[in-house]
Amino acid sequence: MPYDPSAFPPFAVTVDLVVLTVRRHALCALAVRRGEPPFQGRWALPGGFVRADEDLAQAAARELAEETGLRVHDPAAPAQTGGAHLEQLATYGDPERDPRMRVVSVAHLALAPDLPAPRAGGDASNARWAQVGELLQQADYGRDGEPVAPLAFDHAQILADGVERARSKIEYSSLATAFCPPEFTVGELRRVYEAVWGVVLDPRNFHRKVTGTPGFLVPTGGTTTRQGGRPAQLFRAGGATLLNPPMLRPEV
Repeated sequence: MPYDPSAFPPFAVTVDLVVLTVRRHALCALAVRRGEPPFQGRWALPGGFVRADEDLAQAAARELAEETGLRVHDPAAPAQTGGAHLEQLATYGDPERDPRMRVVSVAHLALAPDLPAPRAGGDASNARWAQVGELLQQADYGRDGEPVAPLAFDHAQILADGVERARSKIEYSSLATAFCPPEFTVGELRRVYEAVWGVVLDPRNFHRKVTGTPGFLVPTGGTTTRQGGRPAQLFRAGGATLLNPPMLRPEV
């Protein structure tokens, strides 16, 4: 029998973004307050519907810029100043995940150094950085006194999956450097691991491990006193993408 597209129910494709950064030594995610139904007034991850003339990566970058004013770049593209690591996270297709219609979402994970305060736009009435633990709470109040309700749609699950992806990838890859500026100290890199993993690491052991891992860090020849105290050596990310030996996460 000939193919009849009308015989199949229509459904939409969206992109949702887990945007993580480290602010004030804490792992934070970008959240937007929905300005339209469904879940109007609730906090959600930035994202939206994929247009007919764009691929998934283009849709993810467009939605992030429209709703927050922040920009990311695909890691396959040339590096940009202030850009962020962007990768696909997972696909979510529960038939009941969106009350409007059948919607399949392709979630993306974006990581970047301490990013500026976002601005709301598109169908978002507000945008902010919030600590990951606060966003994953089911109720109560946040650190700023803002009432916290569960995230809209299935975004709590998507956020939890994105955080776990980041936590696991910094064990065996150089992804932690995506949270750092182009030149950083070992102490600044250690605070990234501490924020993402939610642990306190021994500074001496950490320094020995990261500087002894081939291709992980490259000395720039410079120093900085931006953390106070004695000048600290500056490094940049090396060419290694996989760490051998890996930086194993402490058991907590």
